[in-house]
Amino acid sequence: MKSPRDVLGDTLVEIGKKNDKIVVLSADLATSTKTIKFMNEFPDRYFNLGICEQNMMSLAGGLASEGYIPVASTFAVFATGRAYDQIRQCIAYSNNNVKIIATHPGLAVGGDGATHQALEDISLMRTIPNMSVLAPSDAVETRSFIKKALEYEGPVYLRVGRAEMANLYSSDHRAEIGKGDILKEGKDITVVAHGIMTYYALLAAEELLKENISLEVINMASIKPLDKKLILSSVKKTGAIVTVEDHSIYGGLGSAVAETVIQNNPVPMEIIGVEDKFGESGNYGELYKKYGLDVKSIKNKIKKFHDRMNLCAKDN
Repeated sequence: MKSPRDVLGDTLVEIGKKNDKIVVLSADLATSTKTIKFMNEFPDRYFNLGICEQNMMSLAGGLASEGYIPVASTFAVFATGRAYDQIRQCIAYSNNNVKIIATHPGLAVGGDGATHQALEDISLMRTIPNMSVLAPSDAVETRSFIKKALEYEGPVYLRVGRAEMANLYSSDHRAEIGKGDILKEGKDITVVAHGIMTYYALLAAEELLKENISLEVINMASIKPLDKKLILSSVKKTGAIVTVEDHSIYGGLGSAVAETVIQNNPVPMEIIGVEDKFGESGNYGELYKKYGLDVKSIKNKIKKFHDRMNLCAKDN
């Protein structure tokens, strides 16, 4: 188990040694985001803007227009909420080559409470033209996507988890923007997830297999662009789909998948995420249980969905 944010600083240092165009901007949270490692290695390419997220995004856009590759990093709730206008106008509108790498998303932030738990960040970012949205599911994939994002030409929003995650990939894994991965093949229901919920979905799949329910589990860390081909290929086989994410049920991966399915191959679908409410302070494991995102809750929701589909099939 490892926290993806722990790889952020190391990866930036690794790439920064090879490319002196990379600069890192922080909003006074270098220790928490681990970008302090880059600051210690390259102090002349590190800028702490203080608690001024809007200024940080505007400066990032300006630096990109001069040929630099800025990495703007803070907590997800501040990166997307406080600085939305600057991201839209100063970065995305001009298609500036800025990488917004935000840590501490979702209920997994735990004790910091509702004001710090970004449950709307994917929704905000994926609706902005030119913006790619990535949400890696383990430390290995996080490292790979950071490298890929810095090679990619154009704005990227990269959601880096705080909570420890089990390794789903071997160290030689190479993530691709716009591509998902089938981590477990199945025949009854397609389950699509990102972040820590991918691991939870795999655990739920193991439990449901004992009840003769076979889940196909897809890690969809690339939320925009979405791997529509993979999703449609899977639902053609299973005939049903469920999404699971530590994010609001509105506007996130669930909405993106629903848009794809309904326009191409409508099938029964369930969206599992945080209902229309804010989070609260507490241990993230307890919060997942309360908000229906622990393994047992995910398993039960998918089981009810499966039983409901069977009942409808009998009625028809």
